[in-house]
Amino acid sequence: MDMAVNPDPKPGRWILPLVILGMIAFTYFFVRELPEASPDSTLAGQVTTTSTTVATETTDPGPTALDPDTQAYLDAVDSLNNDLQLLGVEMVTVNDGFDADPRTIEYGDTESRLDAVQTETQALSDALDALVVPVGLEVNQETMKTAMQFATLAAGDALNGLRSTDTGELRRGAVDAYSRAVADFQTEVANANNAAQANASA
Repeated sequence: MDMAVNPDPKPGRWILPLVILGMIAFTYFFVRELPEASPDSTLAGQVTTTSTTVATETTDPGPTALDPDTQAYLDAVDSLNNDLQLLGVEMVTVNDGFDADPRTIEYGDTESRLDAVQTETQALSDALDALVVPVGLEVNQETMKTAMQFATLAAGDALNGLRSTDTGELRRGAVDAYSRAVADFQTEVANANNAAQANASA
C-alpha cells in the first residue's frame, strides 16, 4: 500500500518566524501609542546643557599722567634720592674699612672720603630746599627736608668723631644715624610719588 507523502516533513519550522513577526508588529504599535516626552525633560534625547562662566579680565589702567610741574618735581627728588643712596653706601663702606682688622682704609683716606660725603650731602640738601613744591606735596617735602638735614648733620658728626680722641663710638653712632636718615628719605620719596598719583586721580 502506498503511504501518503508529507510535502513538509517539518511543519513546526514556520511557527517561530510567525511568533517573531508578531512580536515586532506588537512592539511597533505599542511604541507609537506612548506619549511624547516633554521638551523640558532630560529624557528627550538625553540632552543636557552646561552653563559656562566666562571670566572677564580687568586691566590695570596704569598710573595717571601727571602735570609737567609735578612730574618734574618728582623726577628731581628721585634723582636726589639716588645720589643719597650712593652716599649712604659710601659712608658705610668707609666706616667698615676703617674699623676692619686689619684696617683696609687708612686714616687719611677715611678722612677725605667722609669729608666728601658730608659736602655732597649738604649740596643735596640745598638742592632739595630750592625745589618748587607742587600743591598737595608740601608735607612730603617737609618730611624729606627733615631726613636730609639729619643726614647732613650725621655726616658732619661722623667726620668729627673720626678727628676726635673718641674711641669710635661717636663716629659709629653717626654712621648709623646717617643710614637711618637715608632710609627715611627714600621712604618719603615713595610716599610723595603715591600722593601725587592720588591727587591726580581724585
